[in-house]
Amino acid sequence: MSFRTELKEFLMRGNVVDMAVGIVIGAAFGKIVTSFVNDILMPPIAMLVGDSKFAELKVVLKEAVMSGADVVAPAITWNYGAFIQAVVDFVIVGTAIFLVIKAMNSMKRKKEEAPAPAPAPEPTKEETLLTEIRDLLKNK
Repeated sequence: MSFRTELKEFLMRGNVVDMAVGIVIGAAFGKIVTSFVNDILMPPIAMLVGDSKFAELKVVLKEAVMSGADVVAPAITWNYGAFIQAVVDFVIVGTAIFLVIKAMNSMKRKKEEAPAPAPAPEPTKEETLLTEIRDLLKNK
């Protein structure tokens, strides 16, 4: 089997295509969540904290060393605002994925638990008797 044929066979498997679609949708969803956190959720929180940009909250561990207008050594900072923002992103994405998977599992369970078709009702005594009579007449 040639490399090209093997590659084509591999790429056309259902699970590889599904995974690729999932990655693309996941990346787009990640951008939406990041925008939601940065542009919608964090500004009111930053306003409550009293800073205009929550992601820029930091503790300066060592001041920058300056020589006139030039920076000789940049400041060393602990950027806790960016970290908190990343945690909020993660929690929102994790919750959304959990809800999607939960819904998919629920739909799958409903599909598996679909009731089997009802068995045919038992023939009545009259039908059984008529069937026996028919069979006896066929045999004569």
